[in-house]
Amino acid sequence: MSSPFDPPARPSSADVPAADVPAPAVGGHAEDRDTRPQYVLPLVVRLERADPPARTDALETSARAVLTLLADPRVTDPDGEWAERVAAWEDARIRKVVRRARGGEWRKAAELPGITVTGPGGTEVRVFPPIPLDGWPKELAKLQVSGTDLDDPEPPGPVPEGVPVLWLNPALEMSAGKTMAQTGHAAQLAWWELDGAQREKWAADDFPLAVRTAPTTAWPALTDGRLPVVRDAGFTEIAPGSATVVADHPAPRLRRS
Repeated sequence: MSSPFDPPARPSSADVPAADVPAPAVGGHAEDRDTRPQYVLPLVVRLERADPPARTDALETSARAVLTLLADPRVTDPDGEWAERVAAWEDARIRKVVRRARGGEWRKAAELPGITVTGPGGTEVRVFPPIPLDGWPKELAKLQVSGTDLDDPEPPGPVPEGVPVLWLNPALEMSAGKTMAQTGHAAQLAWWELDGAQREKWAADDFPLAVRTAPTTAWPALTDGRLPVVRDAGFTEIAPGSATVVADHPAPRLRRS
């Protein structure tokens, strides 16, 4: 029996001409992405009853977990063990699902291939290489998606100068789990916009970033086309096409005219 973490089967050149597979961040037409095999990027947040994570720390850690996976040699090296799987995932719909685990569930999830990232506030998020949409391993399939309604004990402080900010839409209400997936999307959009040197610098600094709710008056300017915007597919919680997060990275390539 194959594992959900095994590399996808390579199509022959007769099956899929190379010209028919666009590069990541381009993606081709939506209908093209829908006809390709669908994968999902699983993220699991550790949510112990006695000590739940703060919401903002969880949102930031989820975003950093996605970036950590994208920068991992197992993804970036042409022969990396996760490279084909990530490429197949990026050629289709970029789906992410956040589930929660505690105690023994967390320990079992941590035994699967993946990367655990810990936030400055102690939040632990484990990201796994993409798996087929209908091929969740049993250790992850049984974990709950709901129940990630987290709070901040104190309002988050000011963002240090020069730190990338993922701005949340002030008009939308989403669960913490849903929002964690959205900040992961935004971080990935920012990553795609950077050149190699900018990516190396961000990774070397351990991916500093901040998640904040945008002021209502600032949202129109943030979504005016200069910066990458996450638009949700509408599978859960919010309407299709909703703008959820803006990736505001200081790198010049992100400041489009």
